[in-house]
Amino acid sequence: MDRIKTTEIAIIGAGPAGLAAAIEATKARARATLIDENARPGGQLFKQIHKFFGSQAHGAGVRGFQIGQELCAEAEKLGVELLLNTTVYGLFEGRVLGLMNEHKTMSLKAEKIIIATGATENALPFPGWTLPGVMTAGAAQTMMNIHRVLPGKRVLMVGGGNVGLIVAYQLMQAGAELIALVEAASQIGGYQVHAAKLERAGAKILTSHSIKEARGKNHVESAVIAKLNPGWQPIEGTEREFEVDTICLSVGLTPLAEIALMAGCEFRYAKERGGHVPVLDEDMQTTLSGIYVAGDAAGVDEASIAMEEGRIAGIAAAESLGYIESKQAKILKAESKNRLFELKQVEHSDLSRPVPTQAGRRRGEDGGAKYFRSESPPPDFMECNDSIAALHSPIPIIECTQYIPCNPCETSCPSHAIIVGKPITNLPKLDPDKCTGCGICIACCPGLAIVLLDMTFSDTESLVTIPYEYLPMPRVSDEVDAVNRYGETLCKAKVIRIRNPKSFAKTALVSIAVPKQVAIEVKGIMIV
Repeated sequence: MDRIKTTEIAIIGAGPAGLAAAIEATKARARATLIDENARPGGQLFKQIHKFFGSQAHGAGVRGFQIGQELCAEAEKLGVELLLNTTVYGLFEGRVLGLMNEHKTMSLKAEKIIIATGATENALPFPGWTLPGVMTAGAAQTMMNIHRVLPGKRVLMVGGGNVGLIVAYQLMQAGAELIALVEAASQIGGYQVHAAKLERAGAKILTSHSIKEARGKNHVESAVIAKLNPGWQPIEGTEREFEVDTICLSVGLTPLAEIALMAGCEFRYAKERGGHVPVLDEDMQTTLSGIYVAGDAAGVDEASIAMEEGRIAGIAAAESLGYIESKQAKILKAESKNRLFELKQVEHSDLSRPVPTQAGRRRGEDGGAKYFRSESPPPDFMECNDSIAALHSPIPIIECTQYIPCNPCETSCPSHAIIVGKPITNLPKLDPDKCTGCGICIACCPGLAIVLLDMTFSDTESLVTIPYEYLPMPRVSDEVDAVNRYGETLCKAKVIRIRNPKSFAKTALVSIAVPKQVAIEVKGIMIV
């Protein structure tokens, strides 16, 4: 006979949403049991070595795995009950969960249930897709960032959403060569600052393209891509073959909400949220009283949003059990809902600010491949750039061209020279008169979208300070290639100074001397 346990709030999934829900419920003195099939809590957070966007309240400027460490430490301190290496195989009448741990089964009866099971990566079938070397972007991220194994040396990334762009960058950080990133749509779906990081490193981003075939005998040896017509069908004669040993697929996520479906919760179809998702009220409660869903299981979104949804569900579940008074619960939920509103502003606006296109720069044709070019800076920043030569002190050049939720540049500036304001999806504005040229904003920017320009370095040269996150690090006096925002070499440059204090969280500031006439165009370096 199955062993039977009881708890007040059972939380399925110990990722960002589940941890946040467990923390809030336990703070209210409710008994919460957090269940996860993995050996440790944290979920996807421990794969995420990049810095988060958002505000300080969302962990902006902090790397994902560090946020995971903080959440796990808080949950442990509060005494959250953990059932790890445990799979939930069913939800039965009376809110009874069927659990399996080390081939043993047991039942867990809960008064309230919060489902925070996340999402699963979508597959993309094509000839050769079963060859070793074809994997999802998440699998590659797990190999690199959890197990410290490089999945391949020459990689094709399929998909230009945030996951594809971020993992492509992390592959390059780990030492792989990104042969190309292909995106079936006419534009990338992720943040332009992520694409810009790839372009500065010389990566190709091919829009209106997709993979047609993987070739190889016992493993991937090459990939064939093709241009797509407006109906997303391959155009004959546009095929190109790349020599690669790894193909990563980042073609969307689907909410893992089968447990809610098993319970009989009502669902709706939301394409923008990844497919069929549970119908929820403002407290993240399903159409069945006492069952809540939070995080990607409720609809695919960012980890910061998952944490806020988890907090709301945890507070609501504790409130329903009488651990939080209604008035206090309303205040706590309102705080999370306000933070959610800030983060989701981007969903209700035109993501990209209209900017002038530089002819032949943003998009071009090369051998039948349509190249994506990151947007050039907005007009007010371009005007600022044109007047840089007249300034007598270092000044940050901010190339943030999208309405995305992010303000670490504002909150990190000790002289209050950068203003984002409300909402945090505003583009940052710089007051040059207040700026001291300290460079702190460069290291704090999650998108690595800021460089510091000092036109007063010498009579013939300017000093450009850029964010740098690759290994090996250059050394002072090294000669490097200075590149523009498209990874094109502008000139040779000498490394003058490197700053990498602990407070910069592994984003080093590398200062290089370049001729004045090209200084404004310099956005990165490549080690010769």
